[in-house]
Amino acid sequence: MTSPTSESAIDPDLAALLGSAGVPAPYAVRAADRLGERAAALLRADPWRLLRVPGVRPEQADHFAGRVLAQQGEQARAEDVRRGRALVVHVLTEAARRGHTAMTPRAVVSALGALGVPDPSRAIEAALEEAEVVTLLEEAEFDPLAEEDEPPEPQESLGLSRYALAEEAAAEGLQRLSATAEPLLPDETVRALRADLPEDRALALTAAARTGVSVLHGAPEEVEQTAVAIARALASCDVPVALAACTATGARSLGEGAVGLYELLEAARPPGAPAGVVGFGRGEQRPLEAAAVVVPDAGALDVEAAAALVEACGDGTHLVLGGDPAALPPSGPGRVLADLAASETVPVIELEAAAHGQPAGFLAAVRRGELPAVHPPGREVVIVPARAEEEAVHRAVQIVTDSIPRALRIAPQDVQVVTPLAGGRAGATALNAALKAHLNPGPGVCGGFDPGDRVIAAAPVAGVAAGEHGTVTAASPSGLRVAFGTGREPVEVPATALPRLRHGWAAPVALARAARYPAVVAVIPQEAASALSRPLAVTAFGLARRHLSVVHTAGPALARAVRENLGSPRETRLPRLMRQ
Repeated sequence: MTSPTSESAIDPDLAALLGSAGVPAPYAVRAADRLGERAAALLRADPWRLLRVPGVRPEQADHFAGRVLAQQGEQARAEDVRRGRALVVHVLTEAARRGHTAMTPRAVVSALGALGVPDPSRAIEAALEEAEVVTLLEEAEFDPLAEEDEPPEPQESLGLSRYALAEEAAAEGLQRLSATAEPLLPDETVRALRADLPEDRALALTAAARTGVSVLHGAPEEVEQTAVAIARALASCDVPVALAACTATGARSLGEGAVGLYELLEAARPPGAPAGVVGFGRGEQRPLEAAAVVVPDAGALDVEAAAALVEACGDGTHLVLGGDPAALPPSGPGRVLADLAASETVPVIELEAAAHGQPAGFLAAVRRGELPAVHPPGREVVIVPARAEEEAVHRAVQIVTDSIPRALRIAPQDVQVVTPLAGGRAGATALNAALKAHLNPGPGVCGGFDPGDRVIAAAPVAGVAAGEHGTVTAASPSGLRVAFGTGREPVEVPATALPRLRHGWAAPVALARAARYPAVVAVIPQEAASALSRPLAVTAFGLARRHLSVVHTAGPALARAVRENLGSPRETRLPRLMRQ
């Protein structure tokens, strides 16, 4: 059972405007969150701006614009420059949601044509004039074998300004760190530290101590252990080190002194800003004091997070970034860790897997493209077939609330359910509804949330990173108080910002990846067959430390995806920028 948010939390003018145009009530909260306090005025001036609200489709924006303009005595026209401009931003935003940081002009023109824009070139020019979209020109890479007398034309692409500029800032910062780094330790000290280490771990320590930027590749356990060992080794020699994870939830498993990236960068919501706006206290003007920064889960960094991190590292800082190259790219635009490795401009150390049992052994097979059989009596990995999505949900709830606590003494709060999809009969929303009914039933005081509910930030909110887990400590129709992590003051989340929160007992794999958990229940429904891939399976299964249950109705589709589907490519610019 859910409860609507208080109408007093929404600007009455905005609610009236949307209502008069037939827009469903839930979109008012999203519009207020995305467009801010002036949402109503902005939408009257440019009704196609509604496309910026998550979940709004072009045909819905056209319908809304027609209704709003009719109220103003105008008629909506396909050639309206506001429509074309909004659709350019929409096309690039949808590409960014798929991970791309740039598109070719031809691809943008094609997409605009499919959306009924009569003059795509004019629409692109209008978007460029507003500075939300930028043209990106890059010199073609030198080919010594090419026979052309004339150099090739620069490569042109289009991108949203926020991501294009962030990608360029990340590249410039990484180049700066590589160029300004000096060895952190004398050679004899490095030799002593690496004396008893396996070769790959010794190489990792040497790269961290001697080069400005280095990359660790391997399974989660190996990368995490190596990163922690590097941080401790440098700290033992009085080198100031910052050990950070993408979230504070993930940092808790790294040991004493580790922090979340937002804590490291002193993230906060600027006074008076909307709940989703984040400012960083650390940056170019006030860099980190650490001589070395180590981030073992950097595969989850999108271009904006990477740019913020790199800009906060002063000249000479050594940056160690780790991740699993077989896992999913970040949920946001870009693929910074993979692109950095592909640029061949920094050392990349491949970490070999140490001897291990399940679930690490099961994960190793999946990383090779195999879905191995699981034999009893081991309890570390359990495969649970189900006949239908509803049965999969029932079995997942049973495993979380009974089987794992009884057999493994792992409490439900230490179990994370993951699934490929947010929606659907066995998606995160359906799973959370079933889990809430068992673990914290309630009326849904504010937007479906009650005190005691487990939540996860789906997007930055109140200075908290996406993927951060929290617990609702208080709820009223006007908003929530949420405790994110231990030892931190609860934050206020107004009702207008609730679209940035989800119930957190279950989460899509891409969102839950910000931490690893004692036990994981991966629900793989048949309805998600088209979304299955080896990187998704590697990411989902790699979240488990002690126990993994796989509940699936996907049949042979799961094994086929692990064997054959390596995921979708992303159009990014970082490798080329790093080589310039």
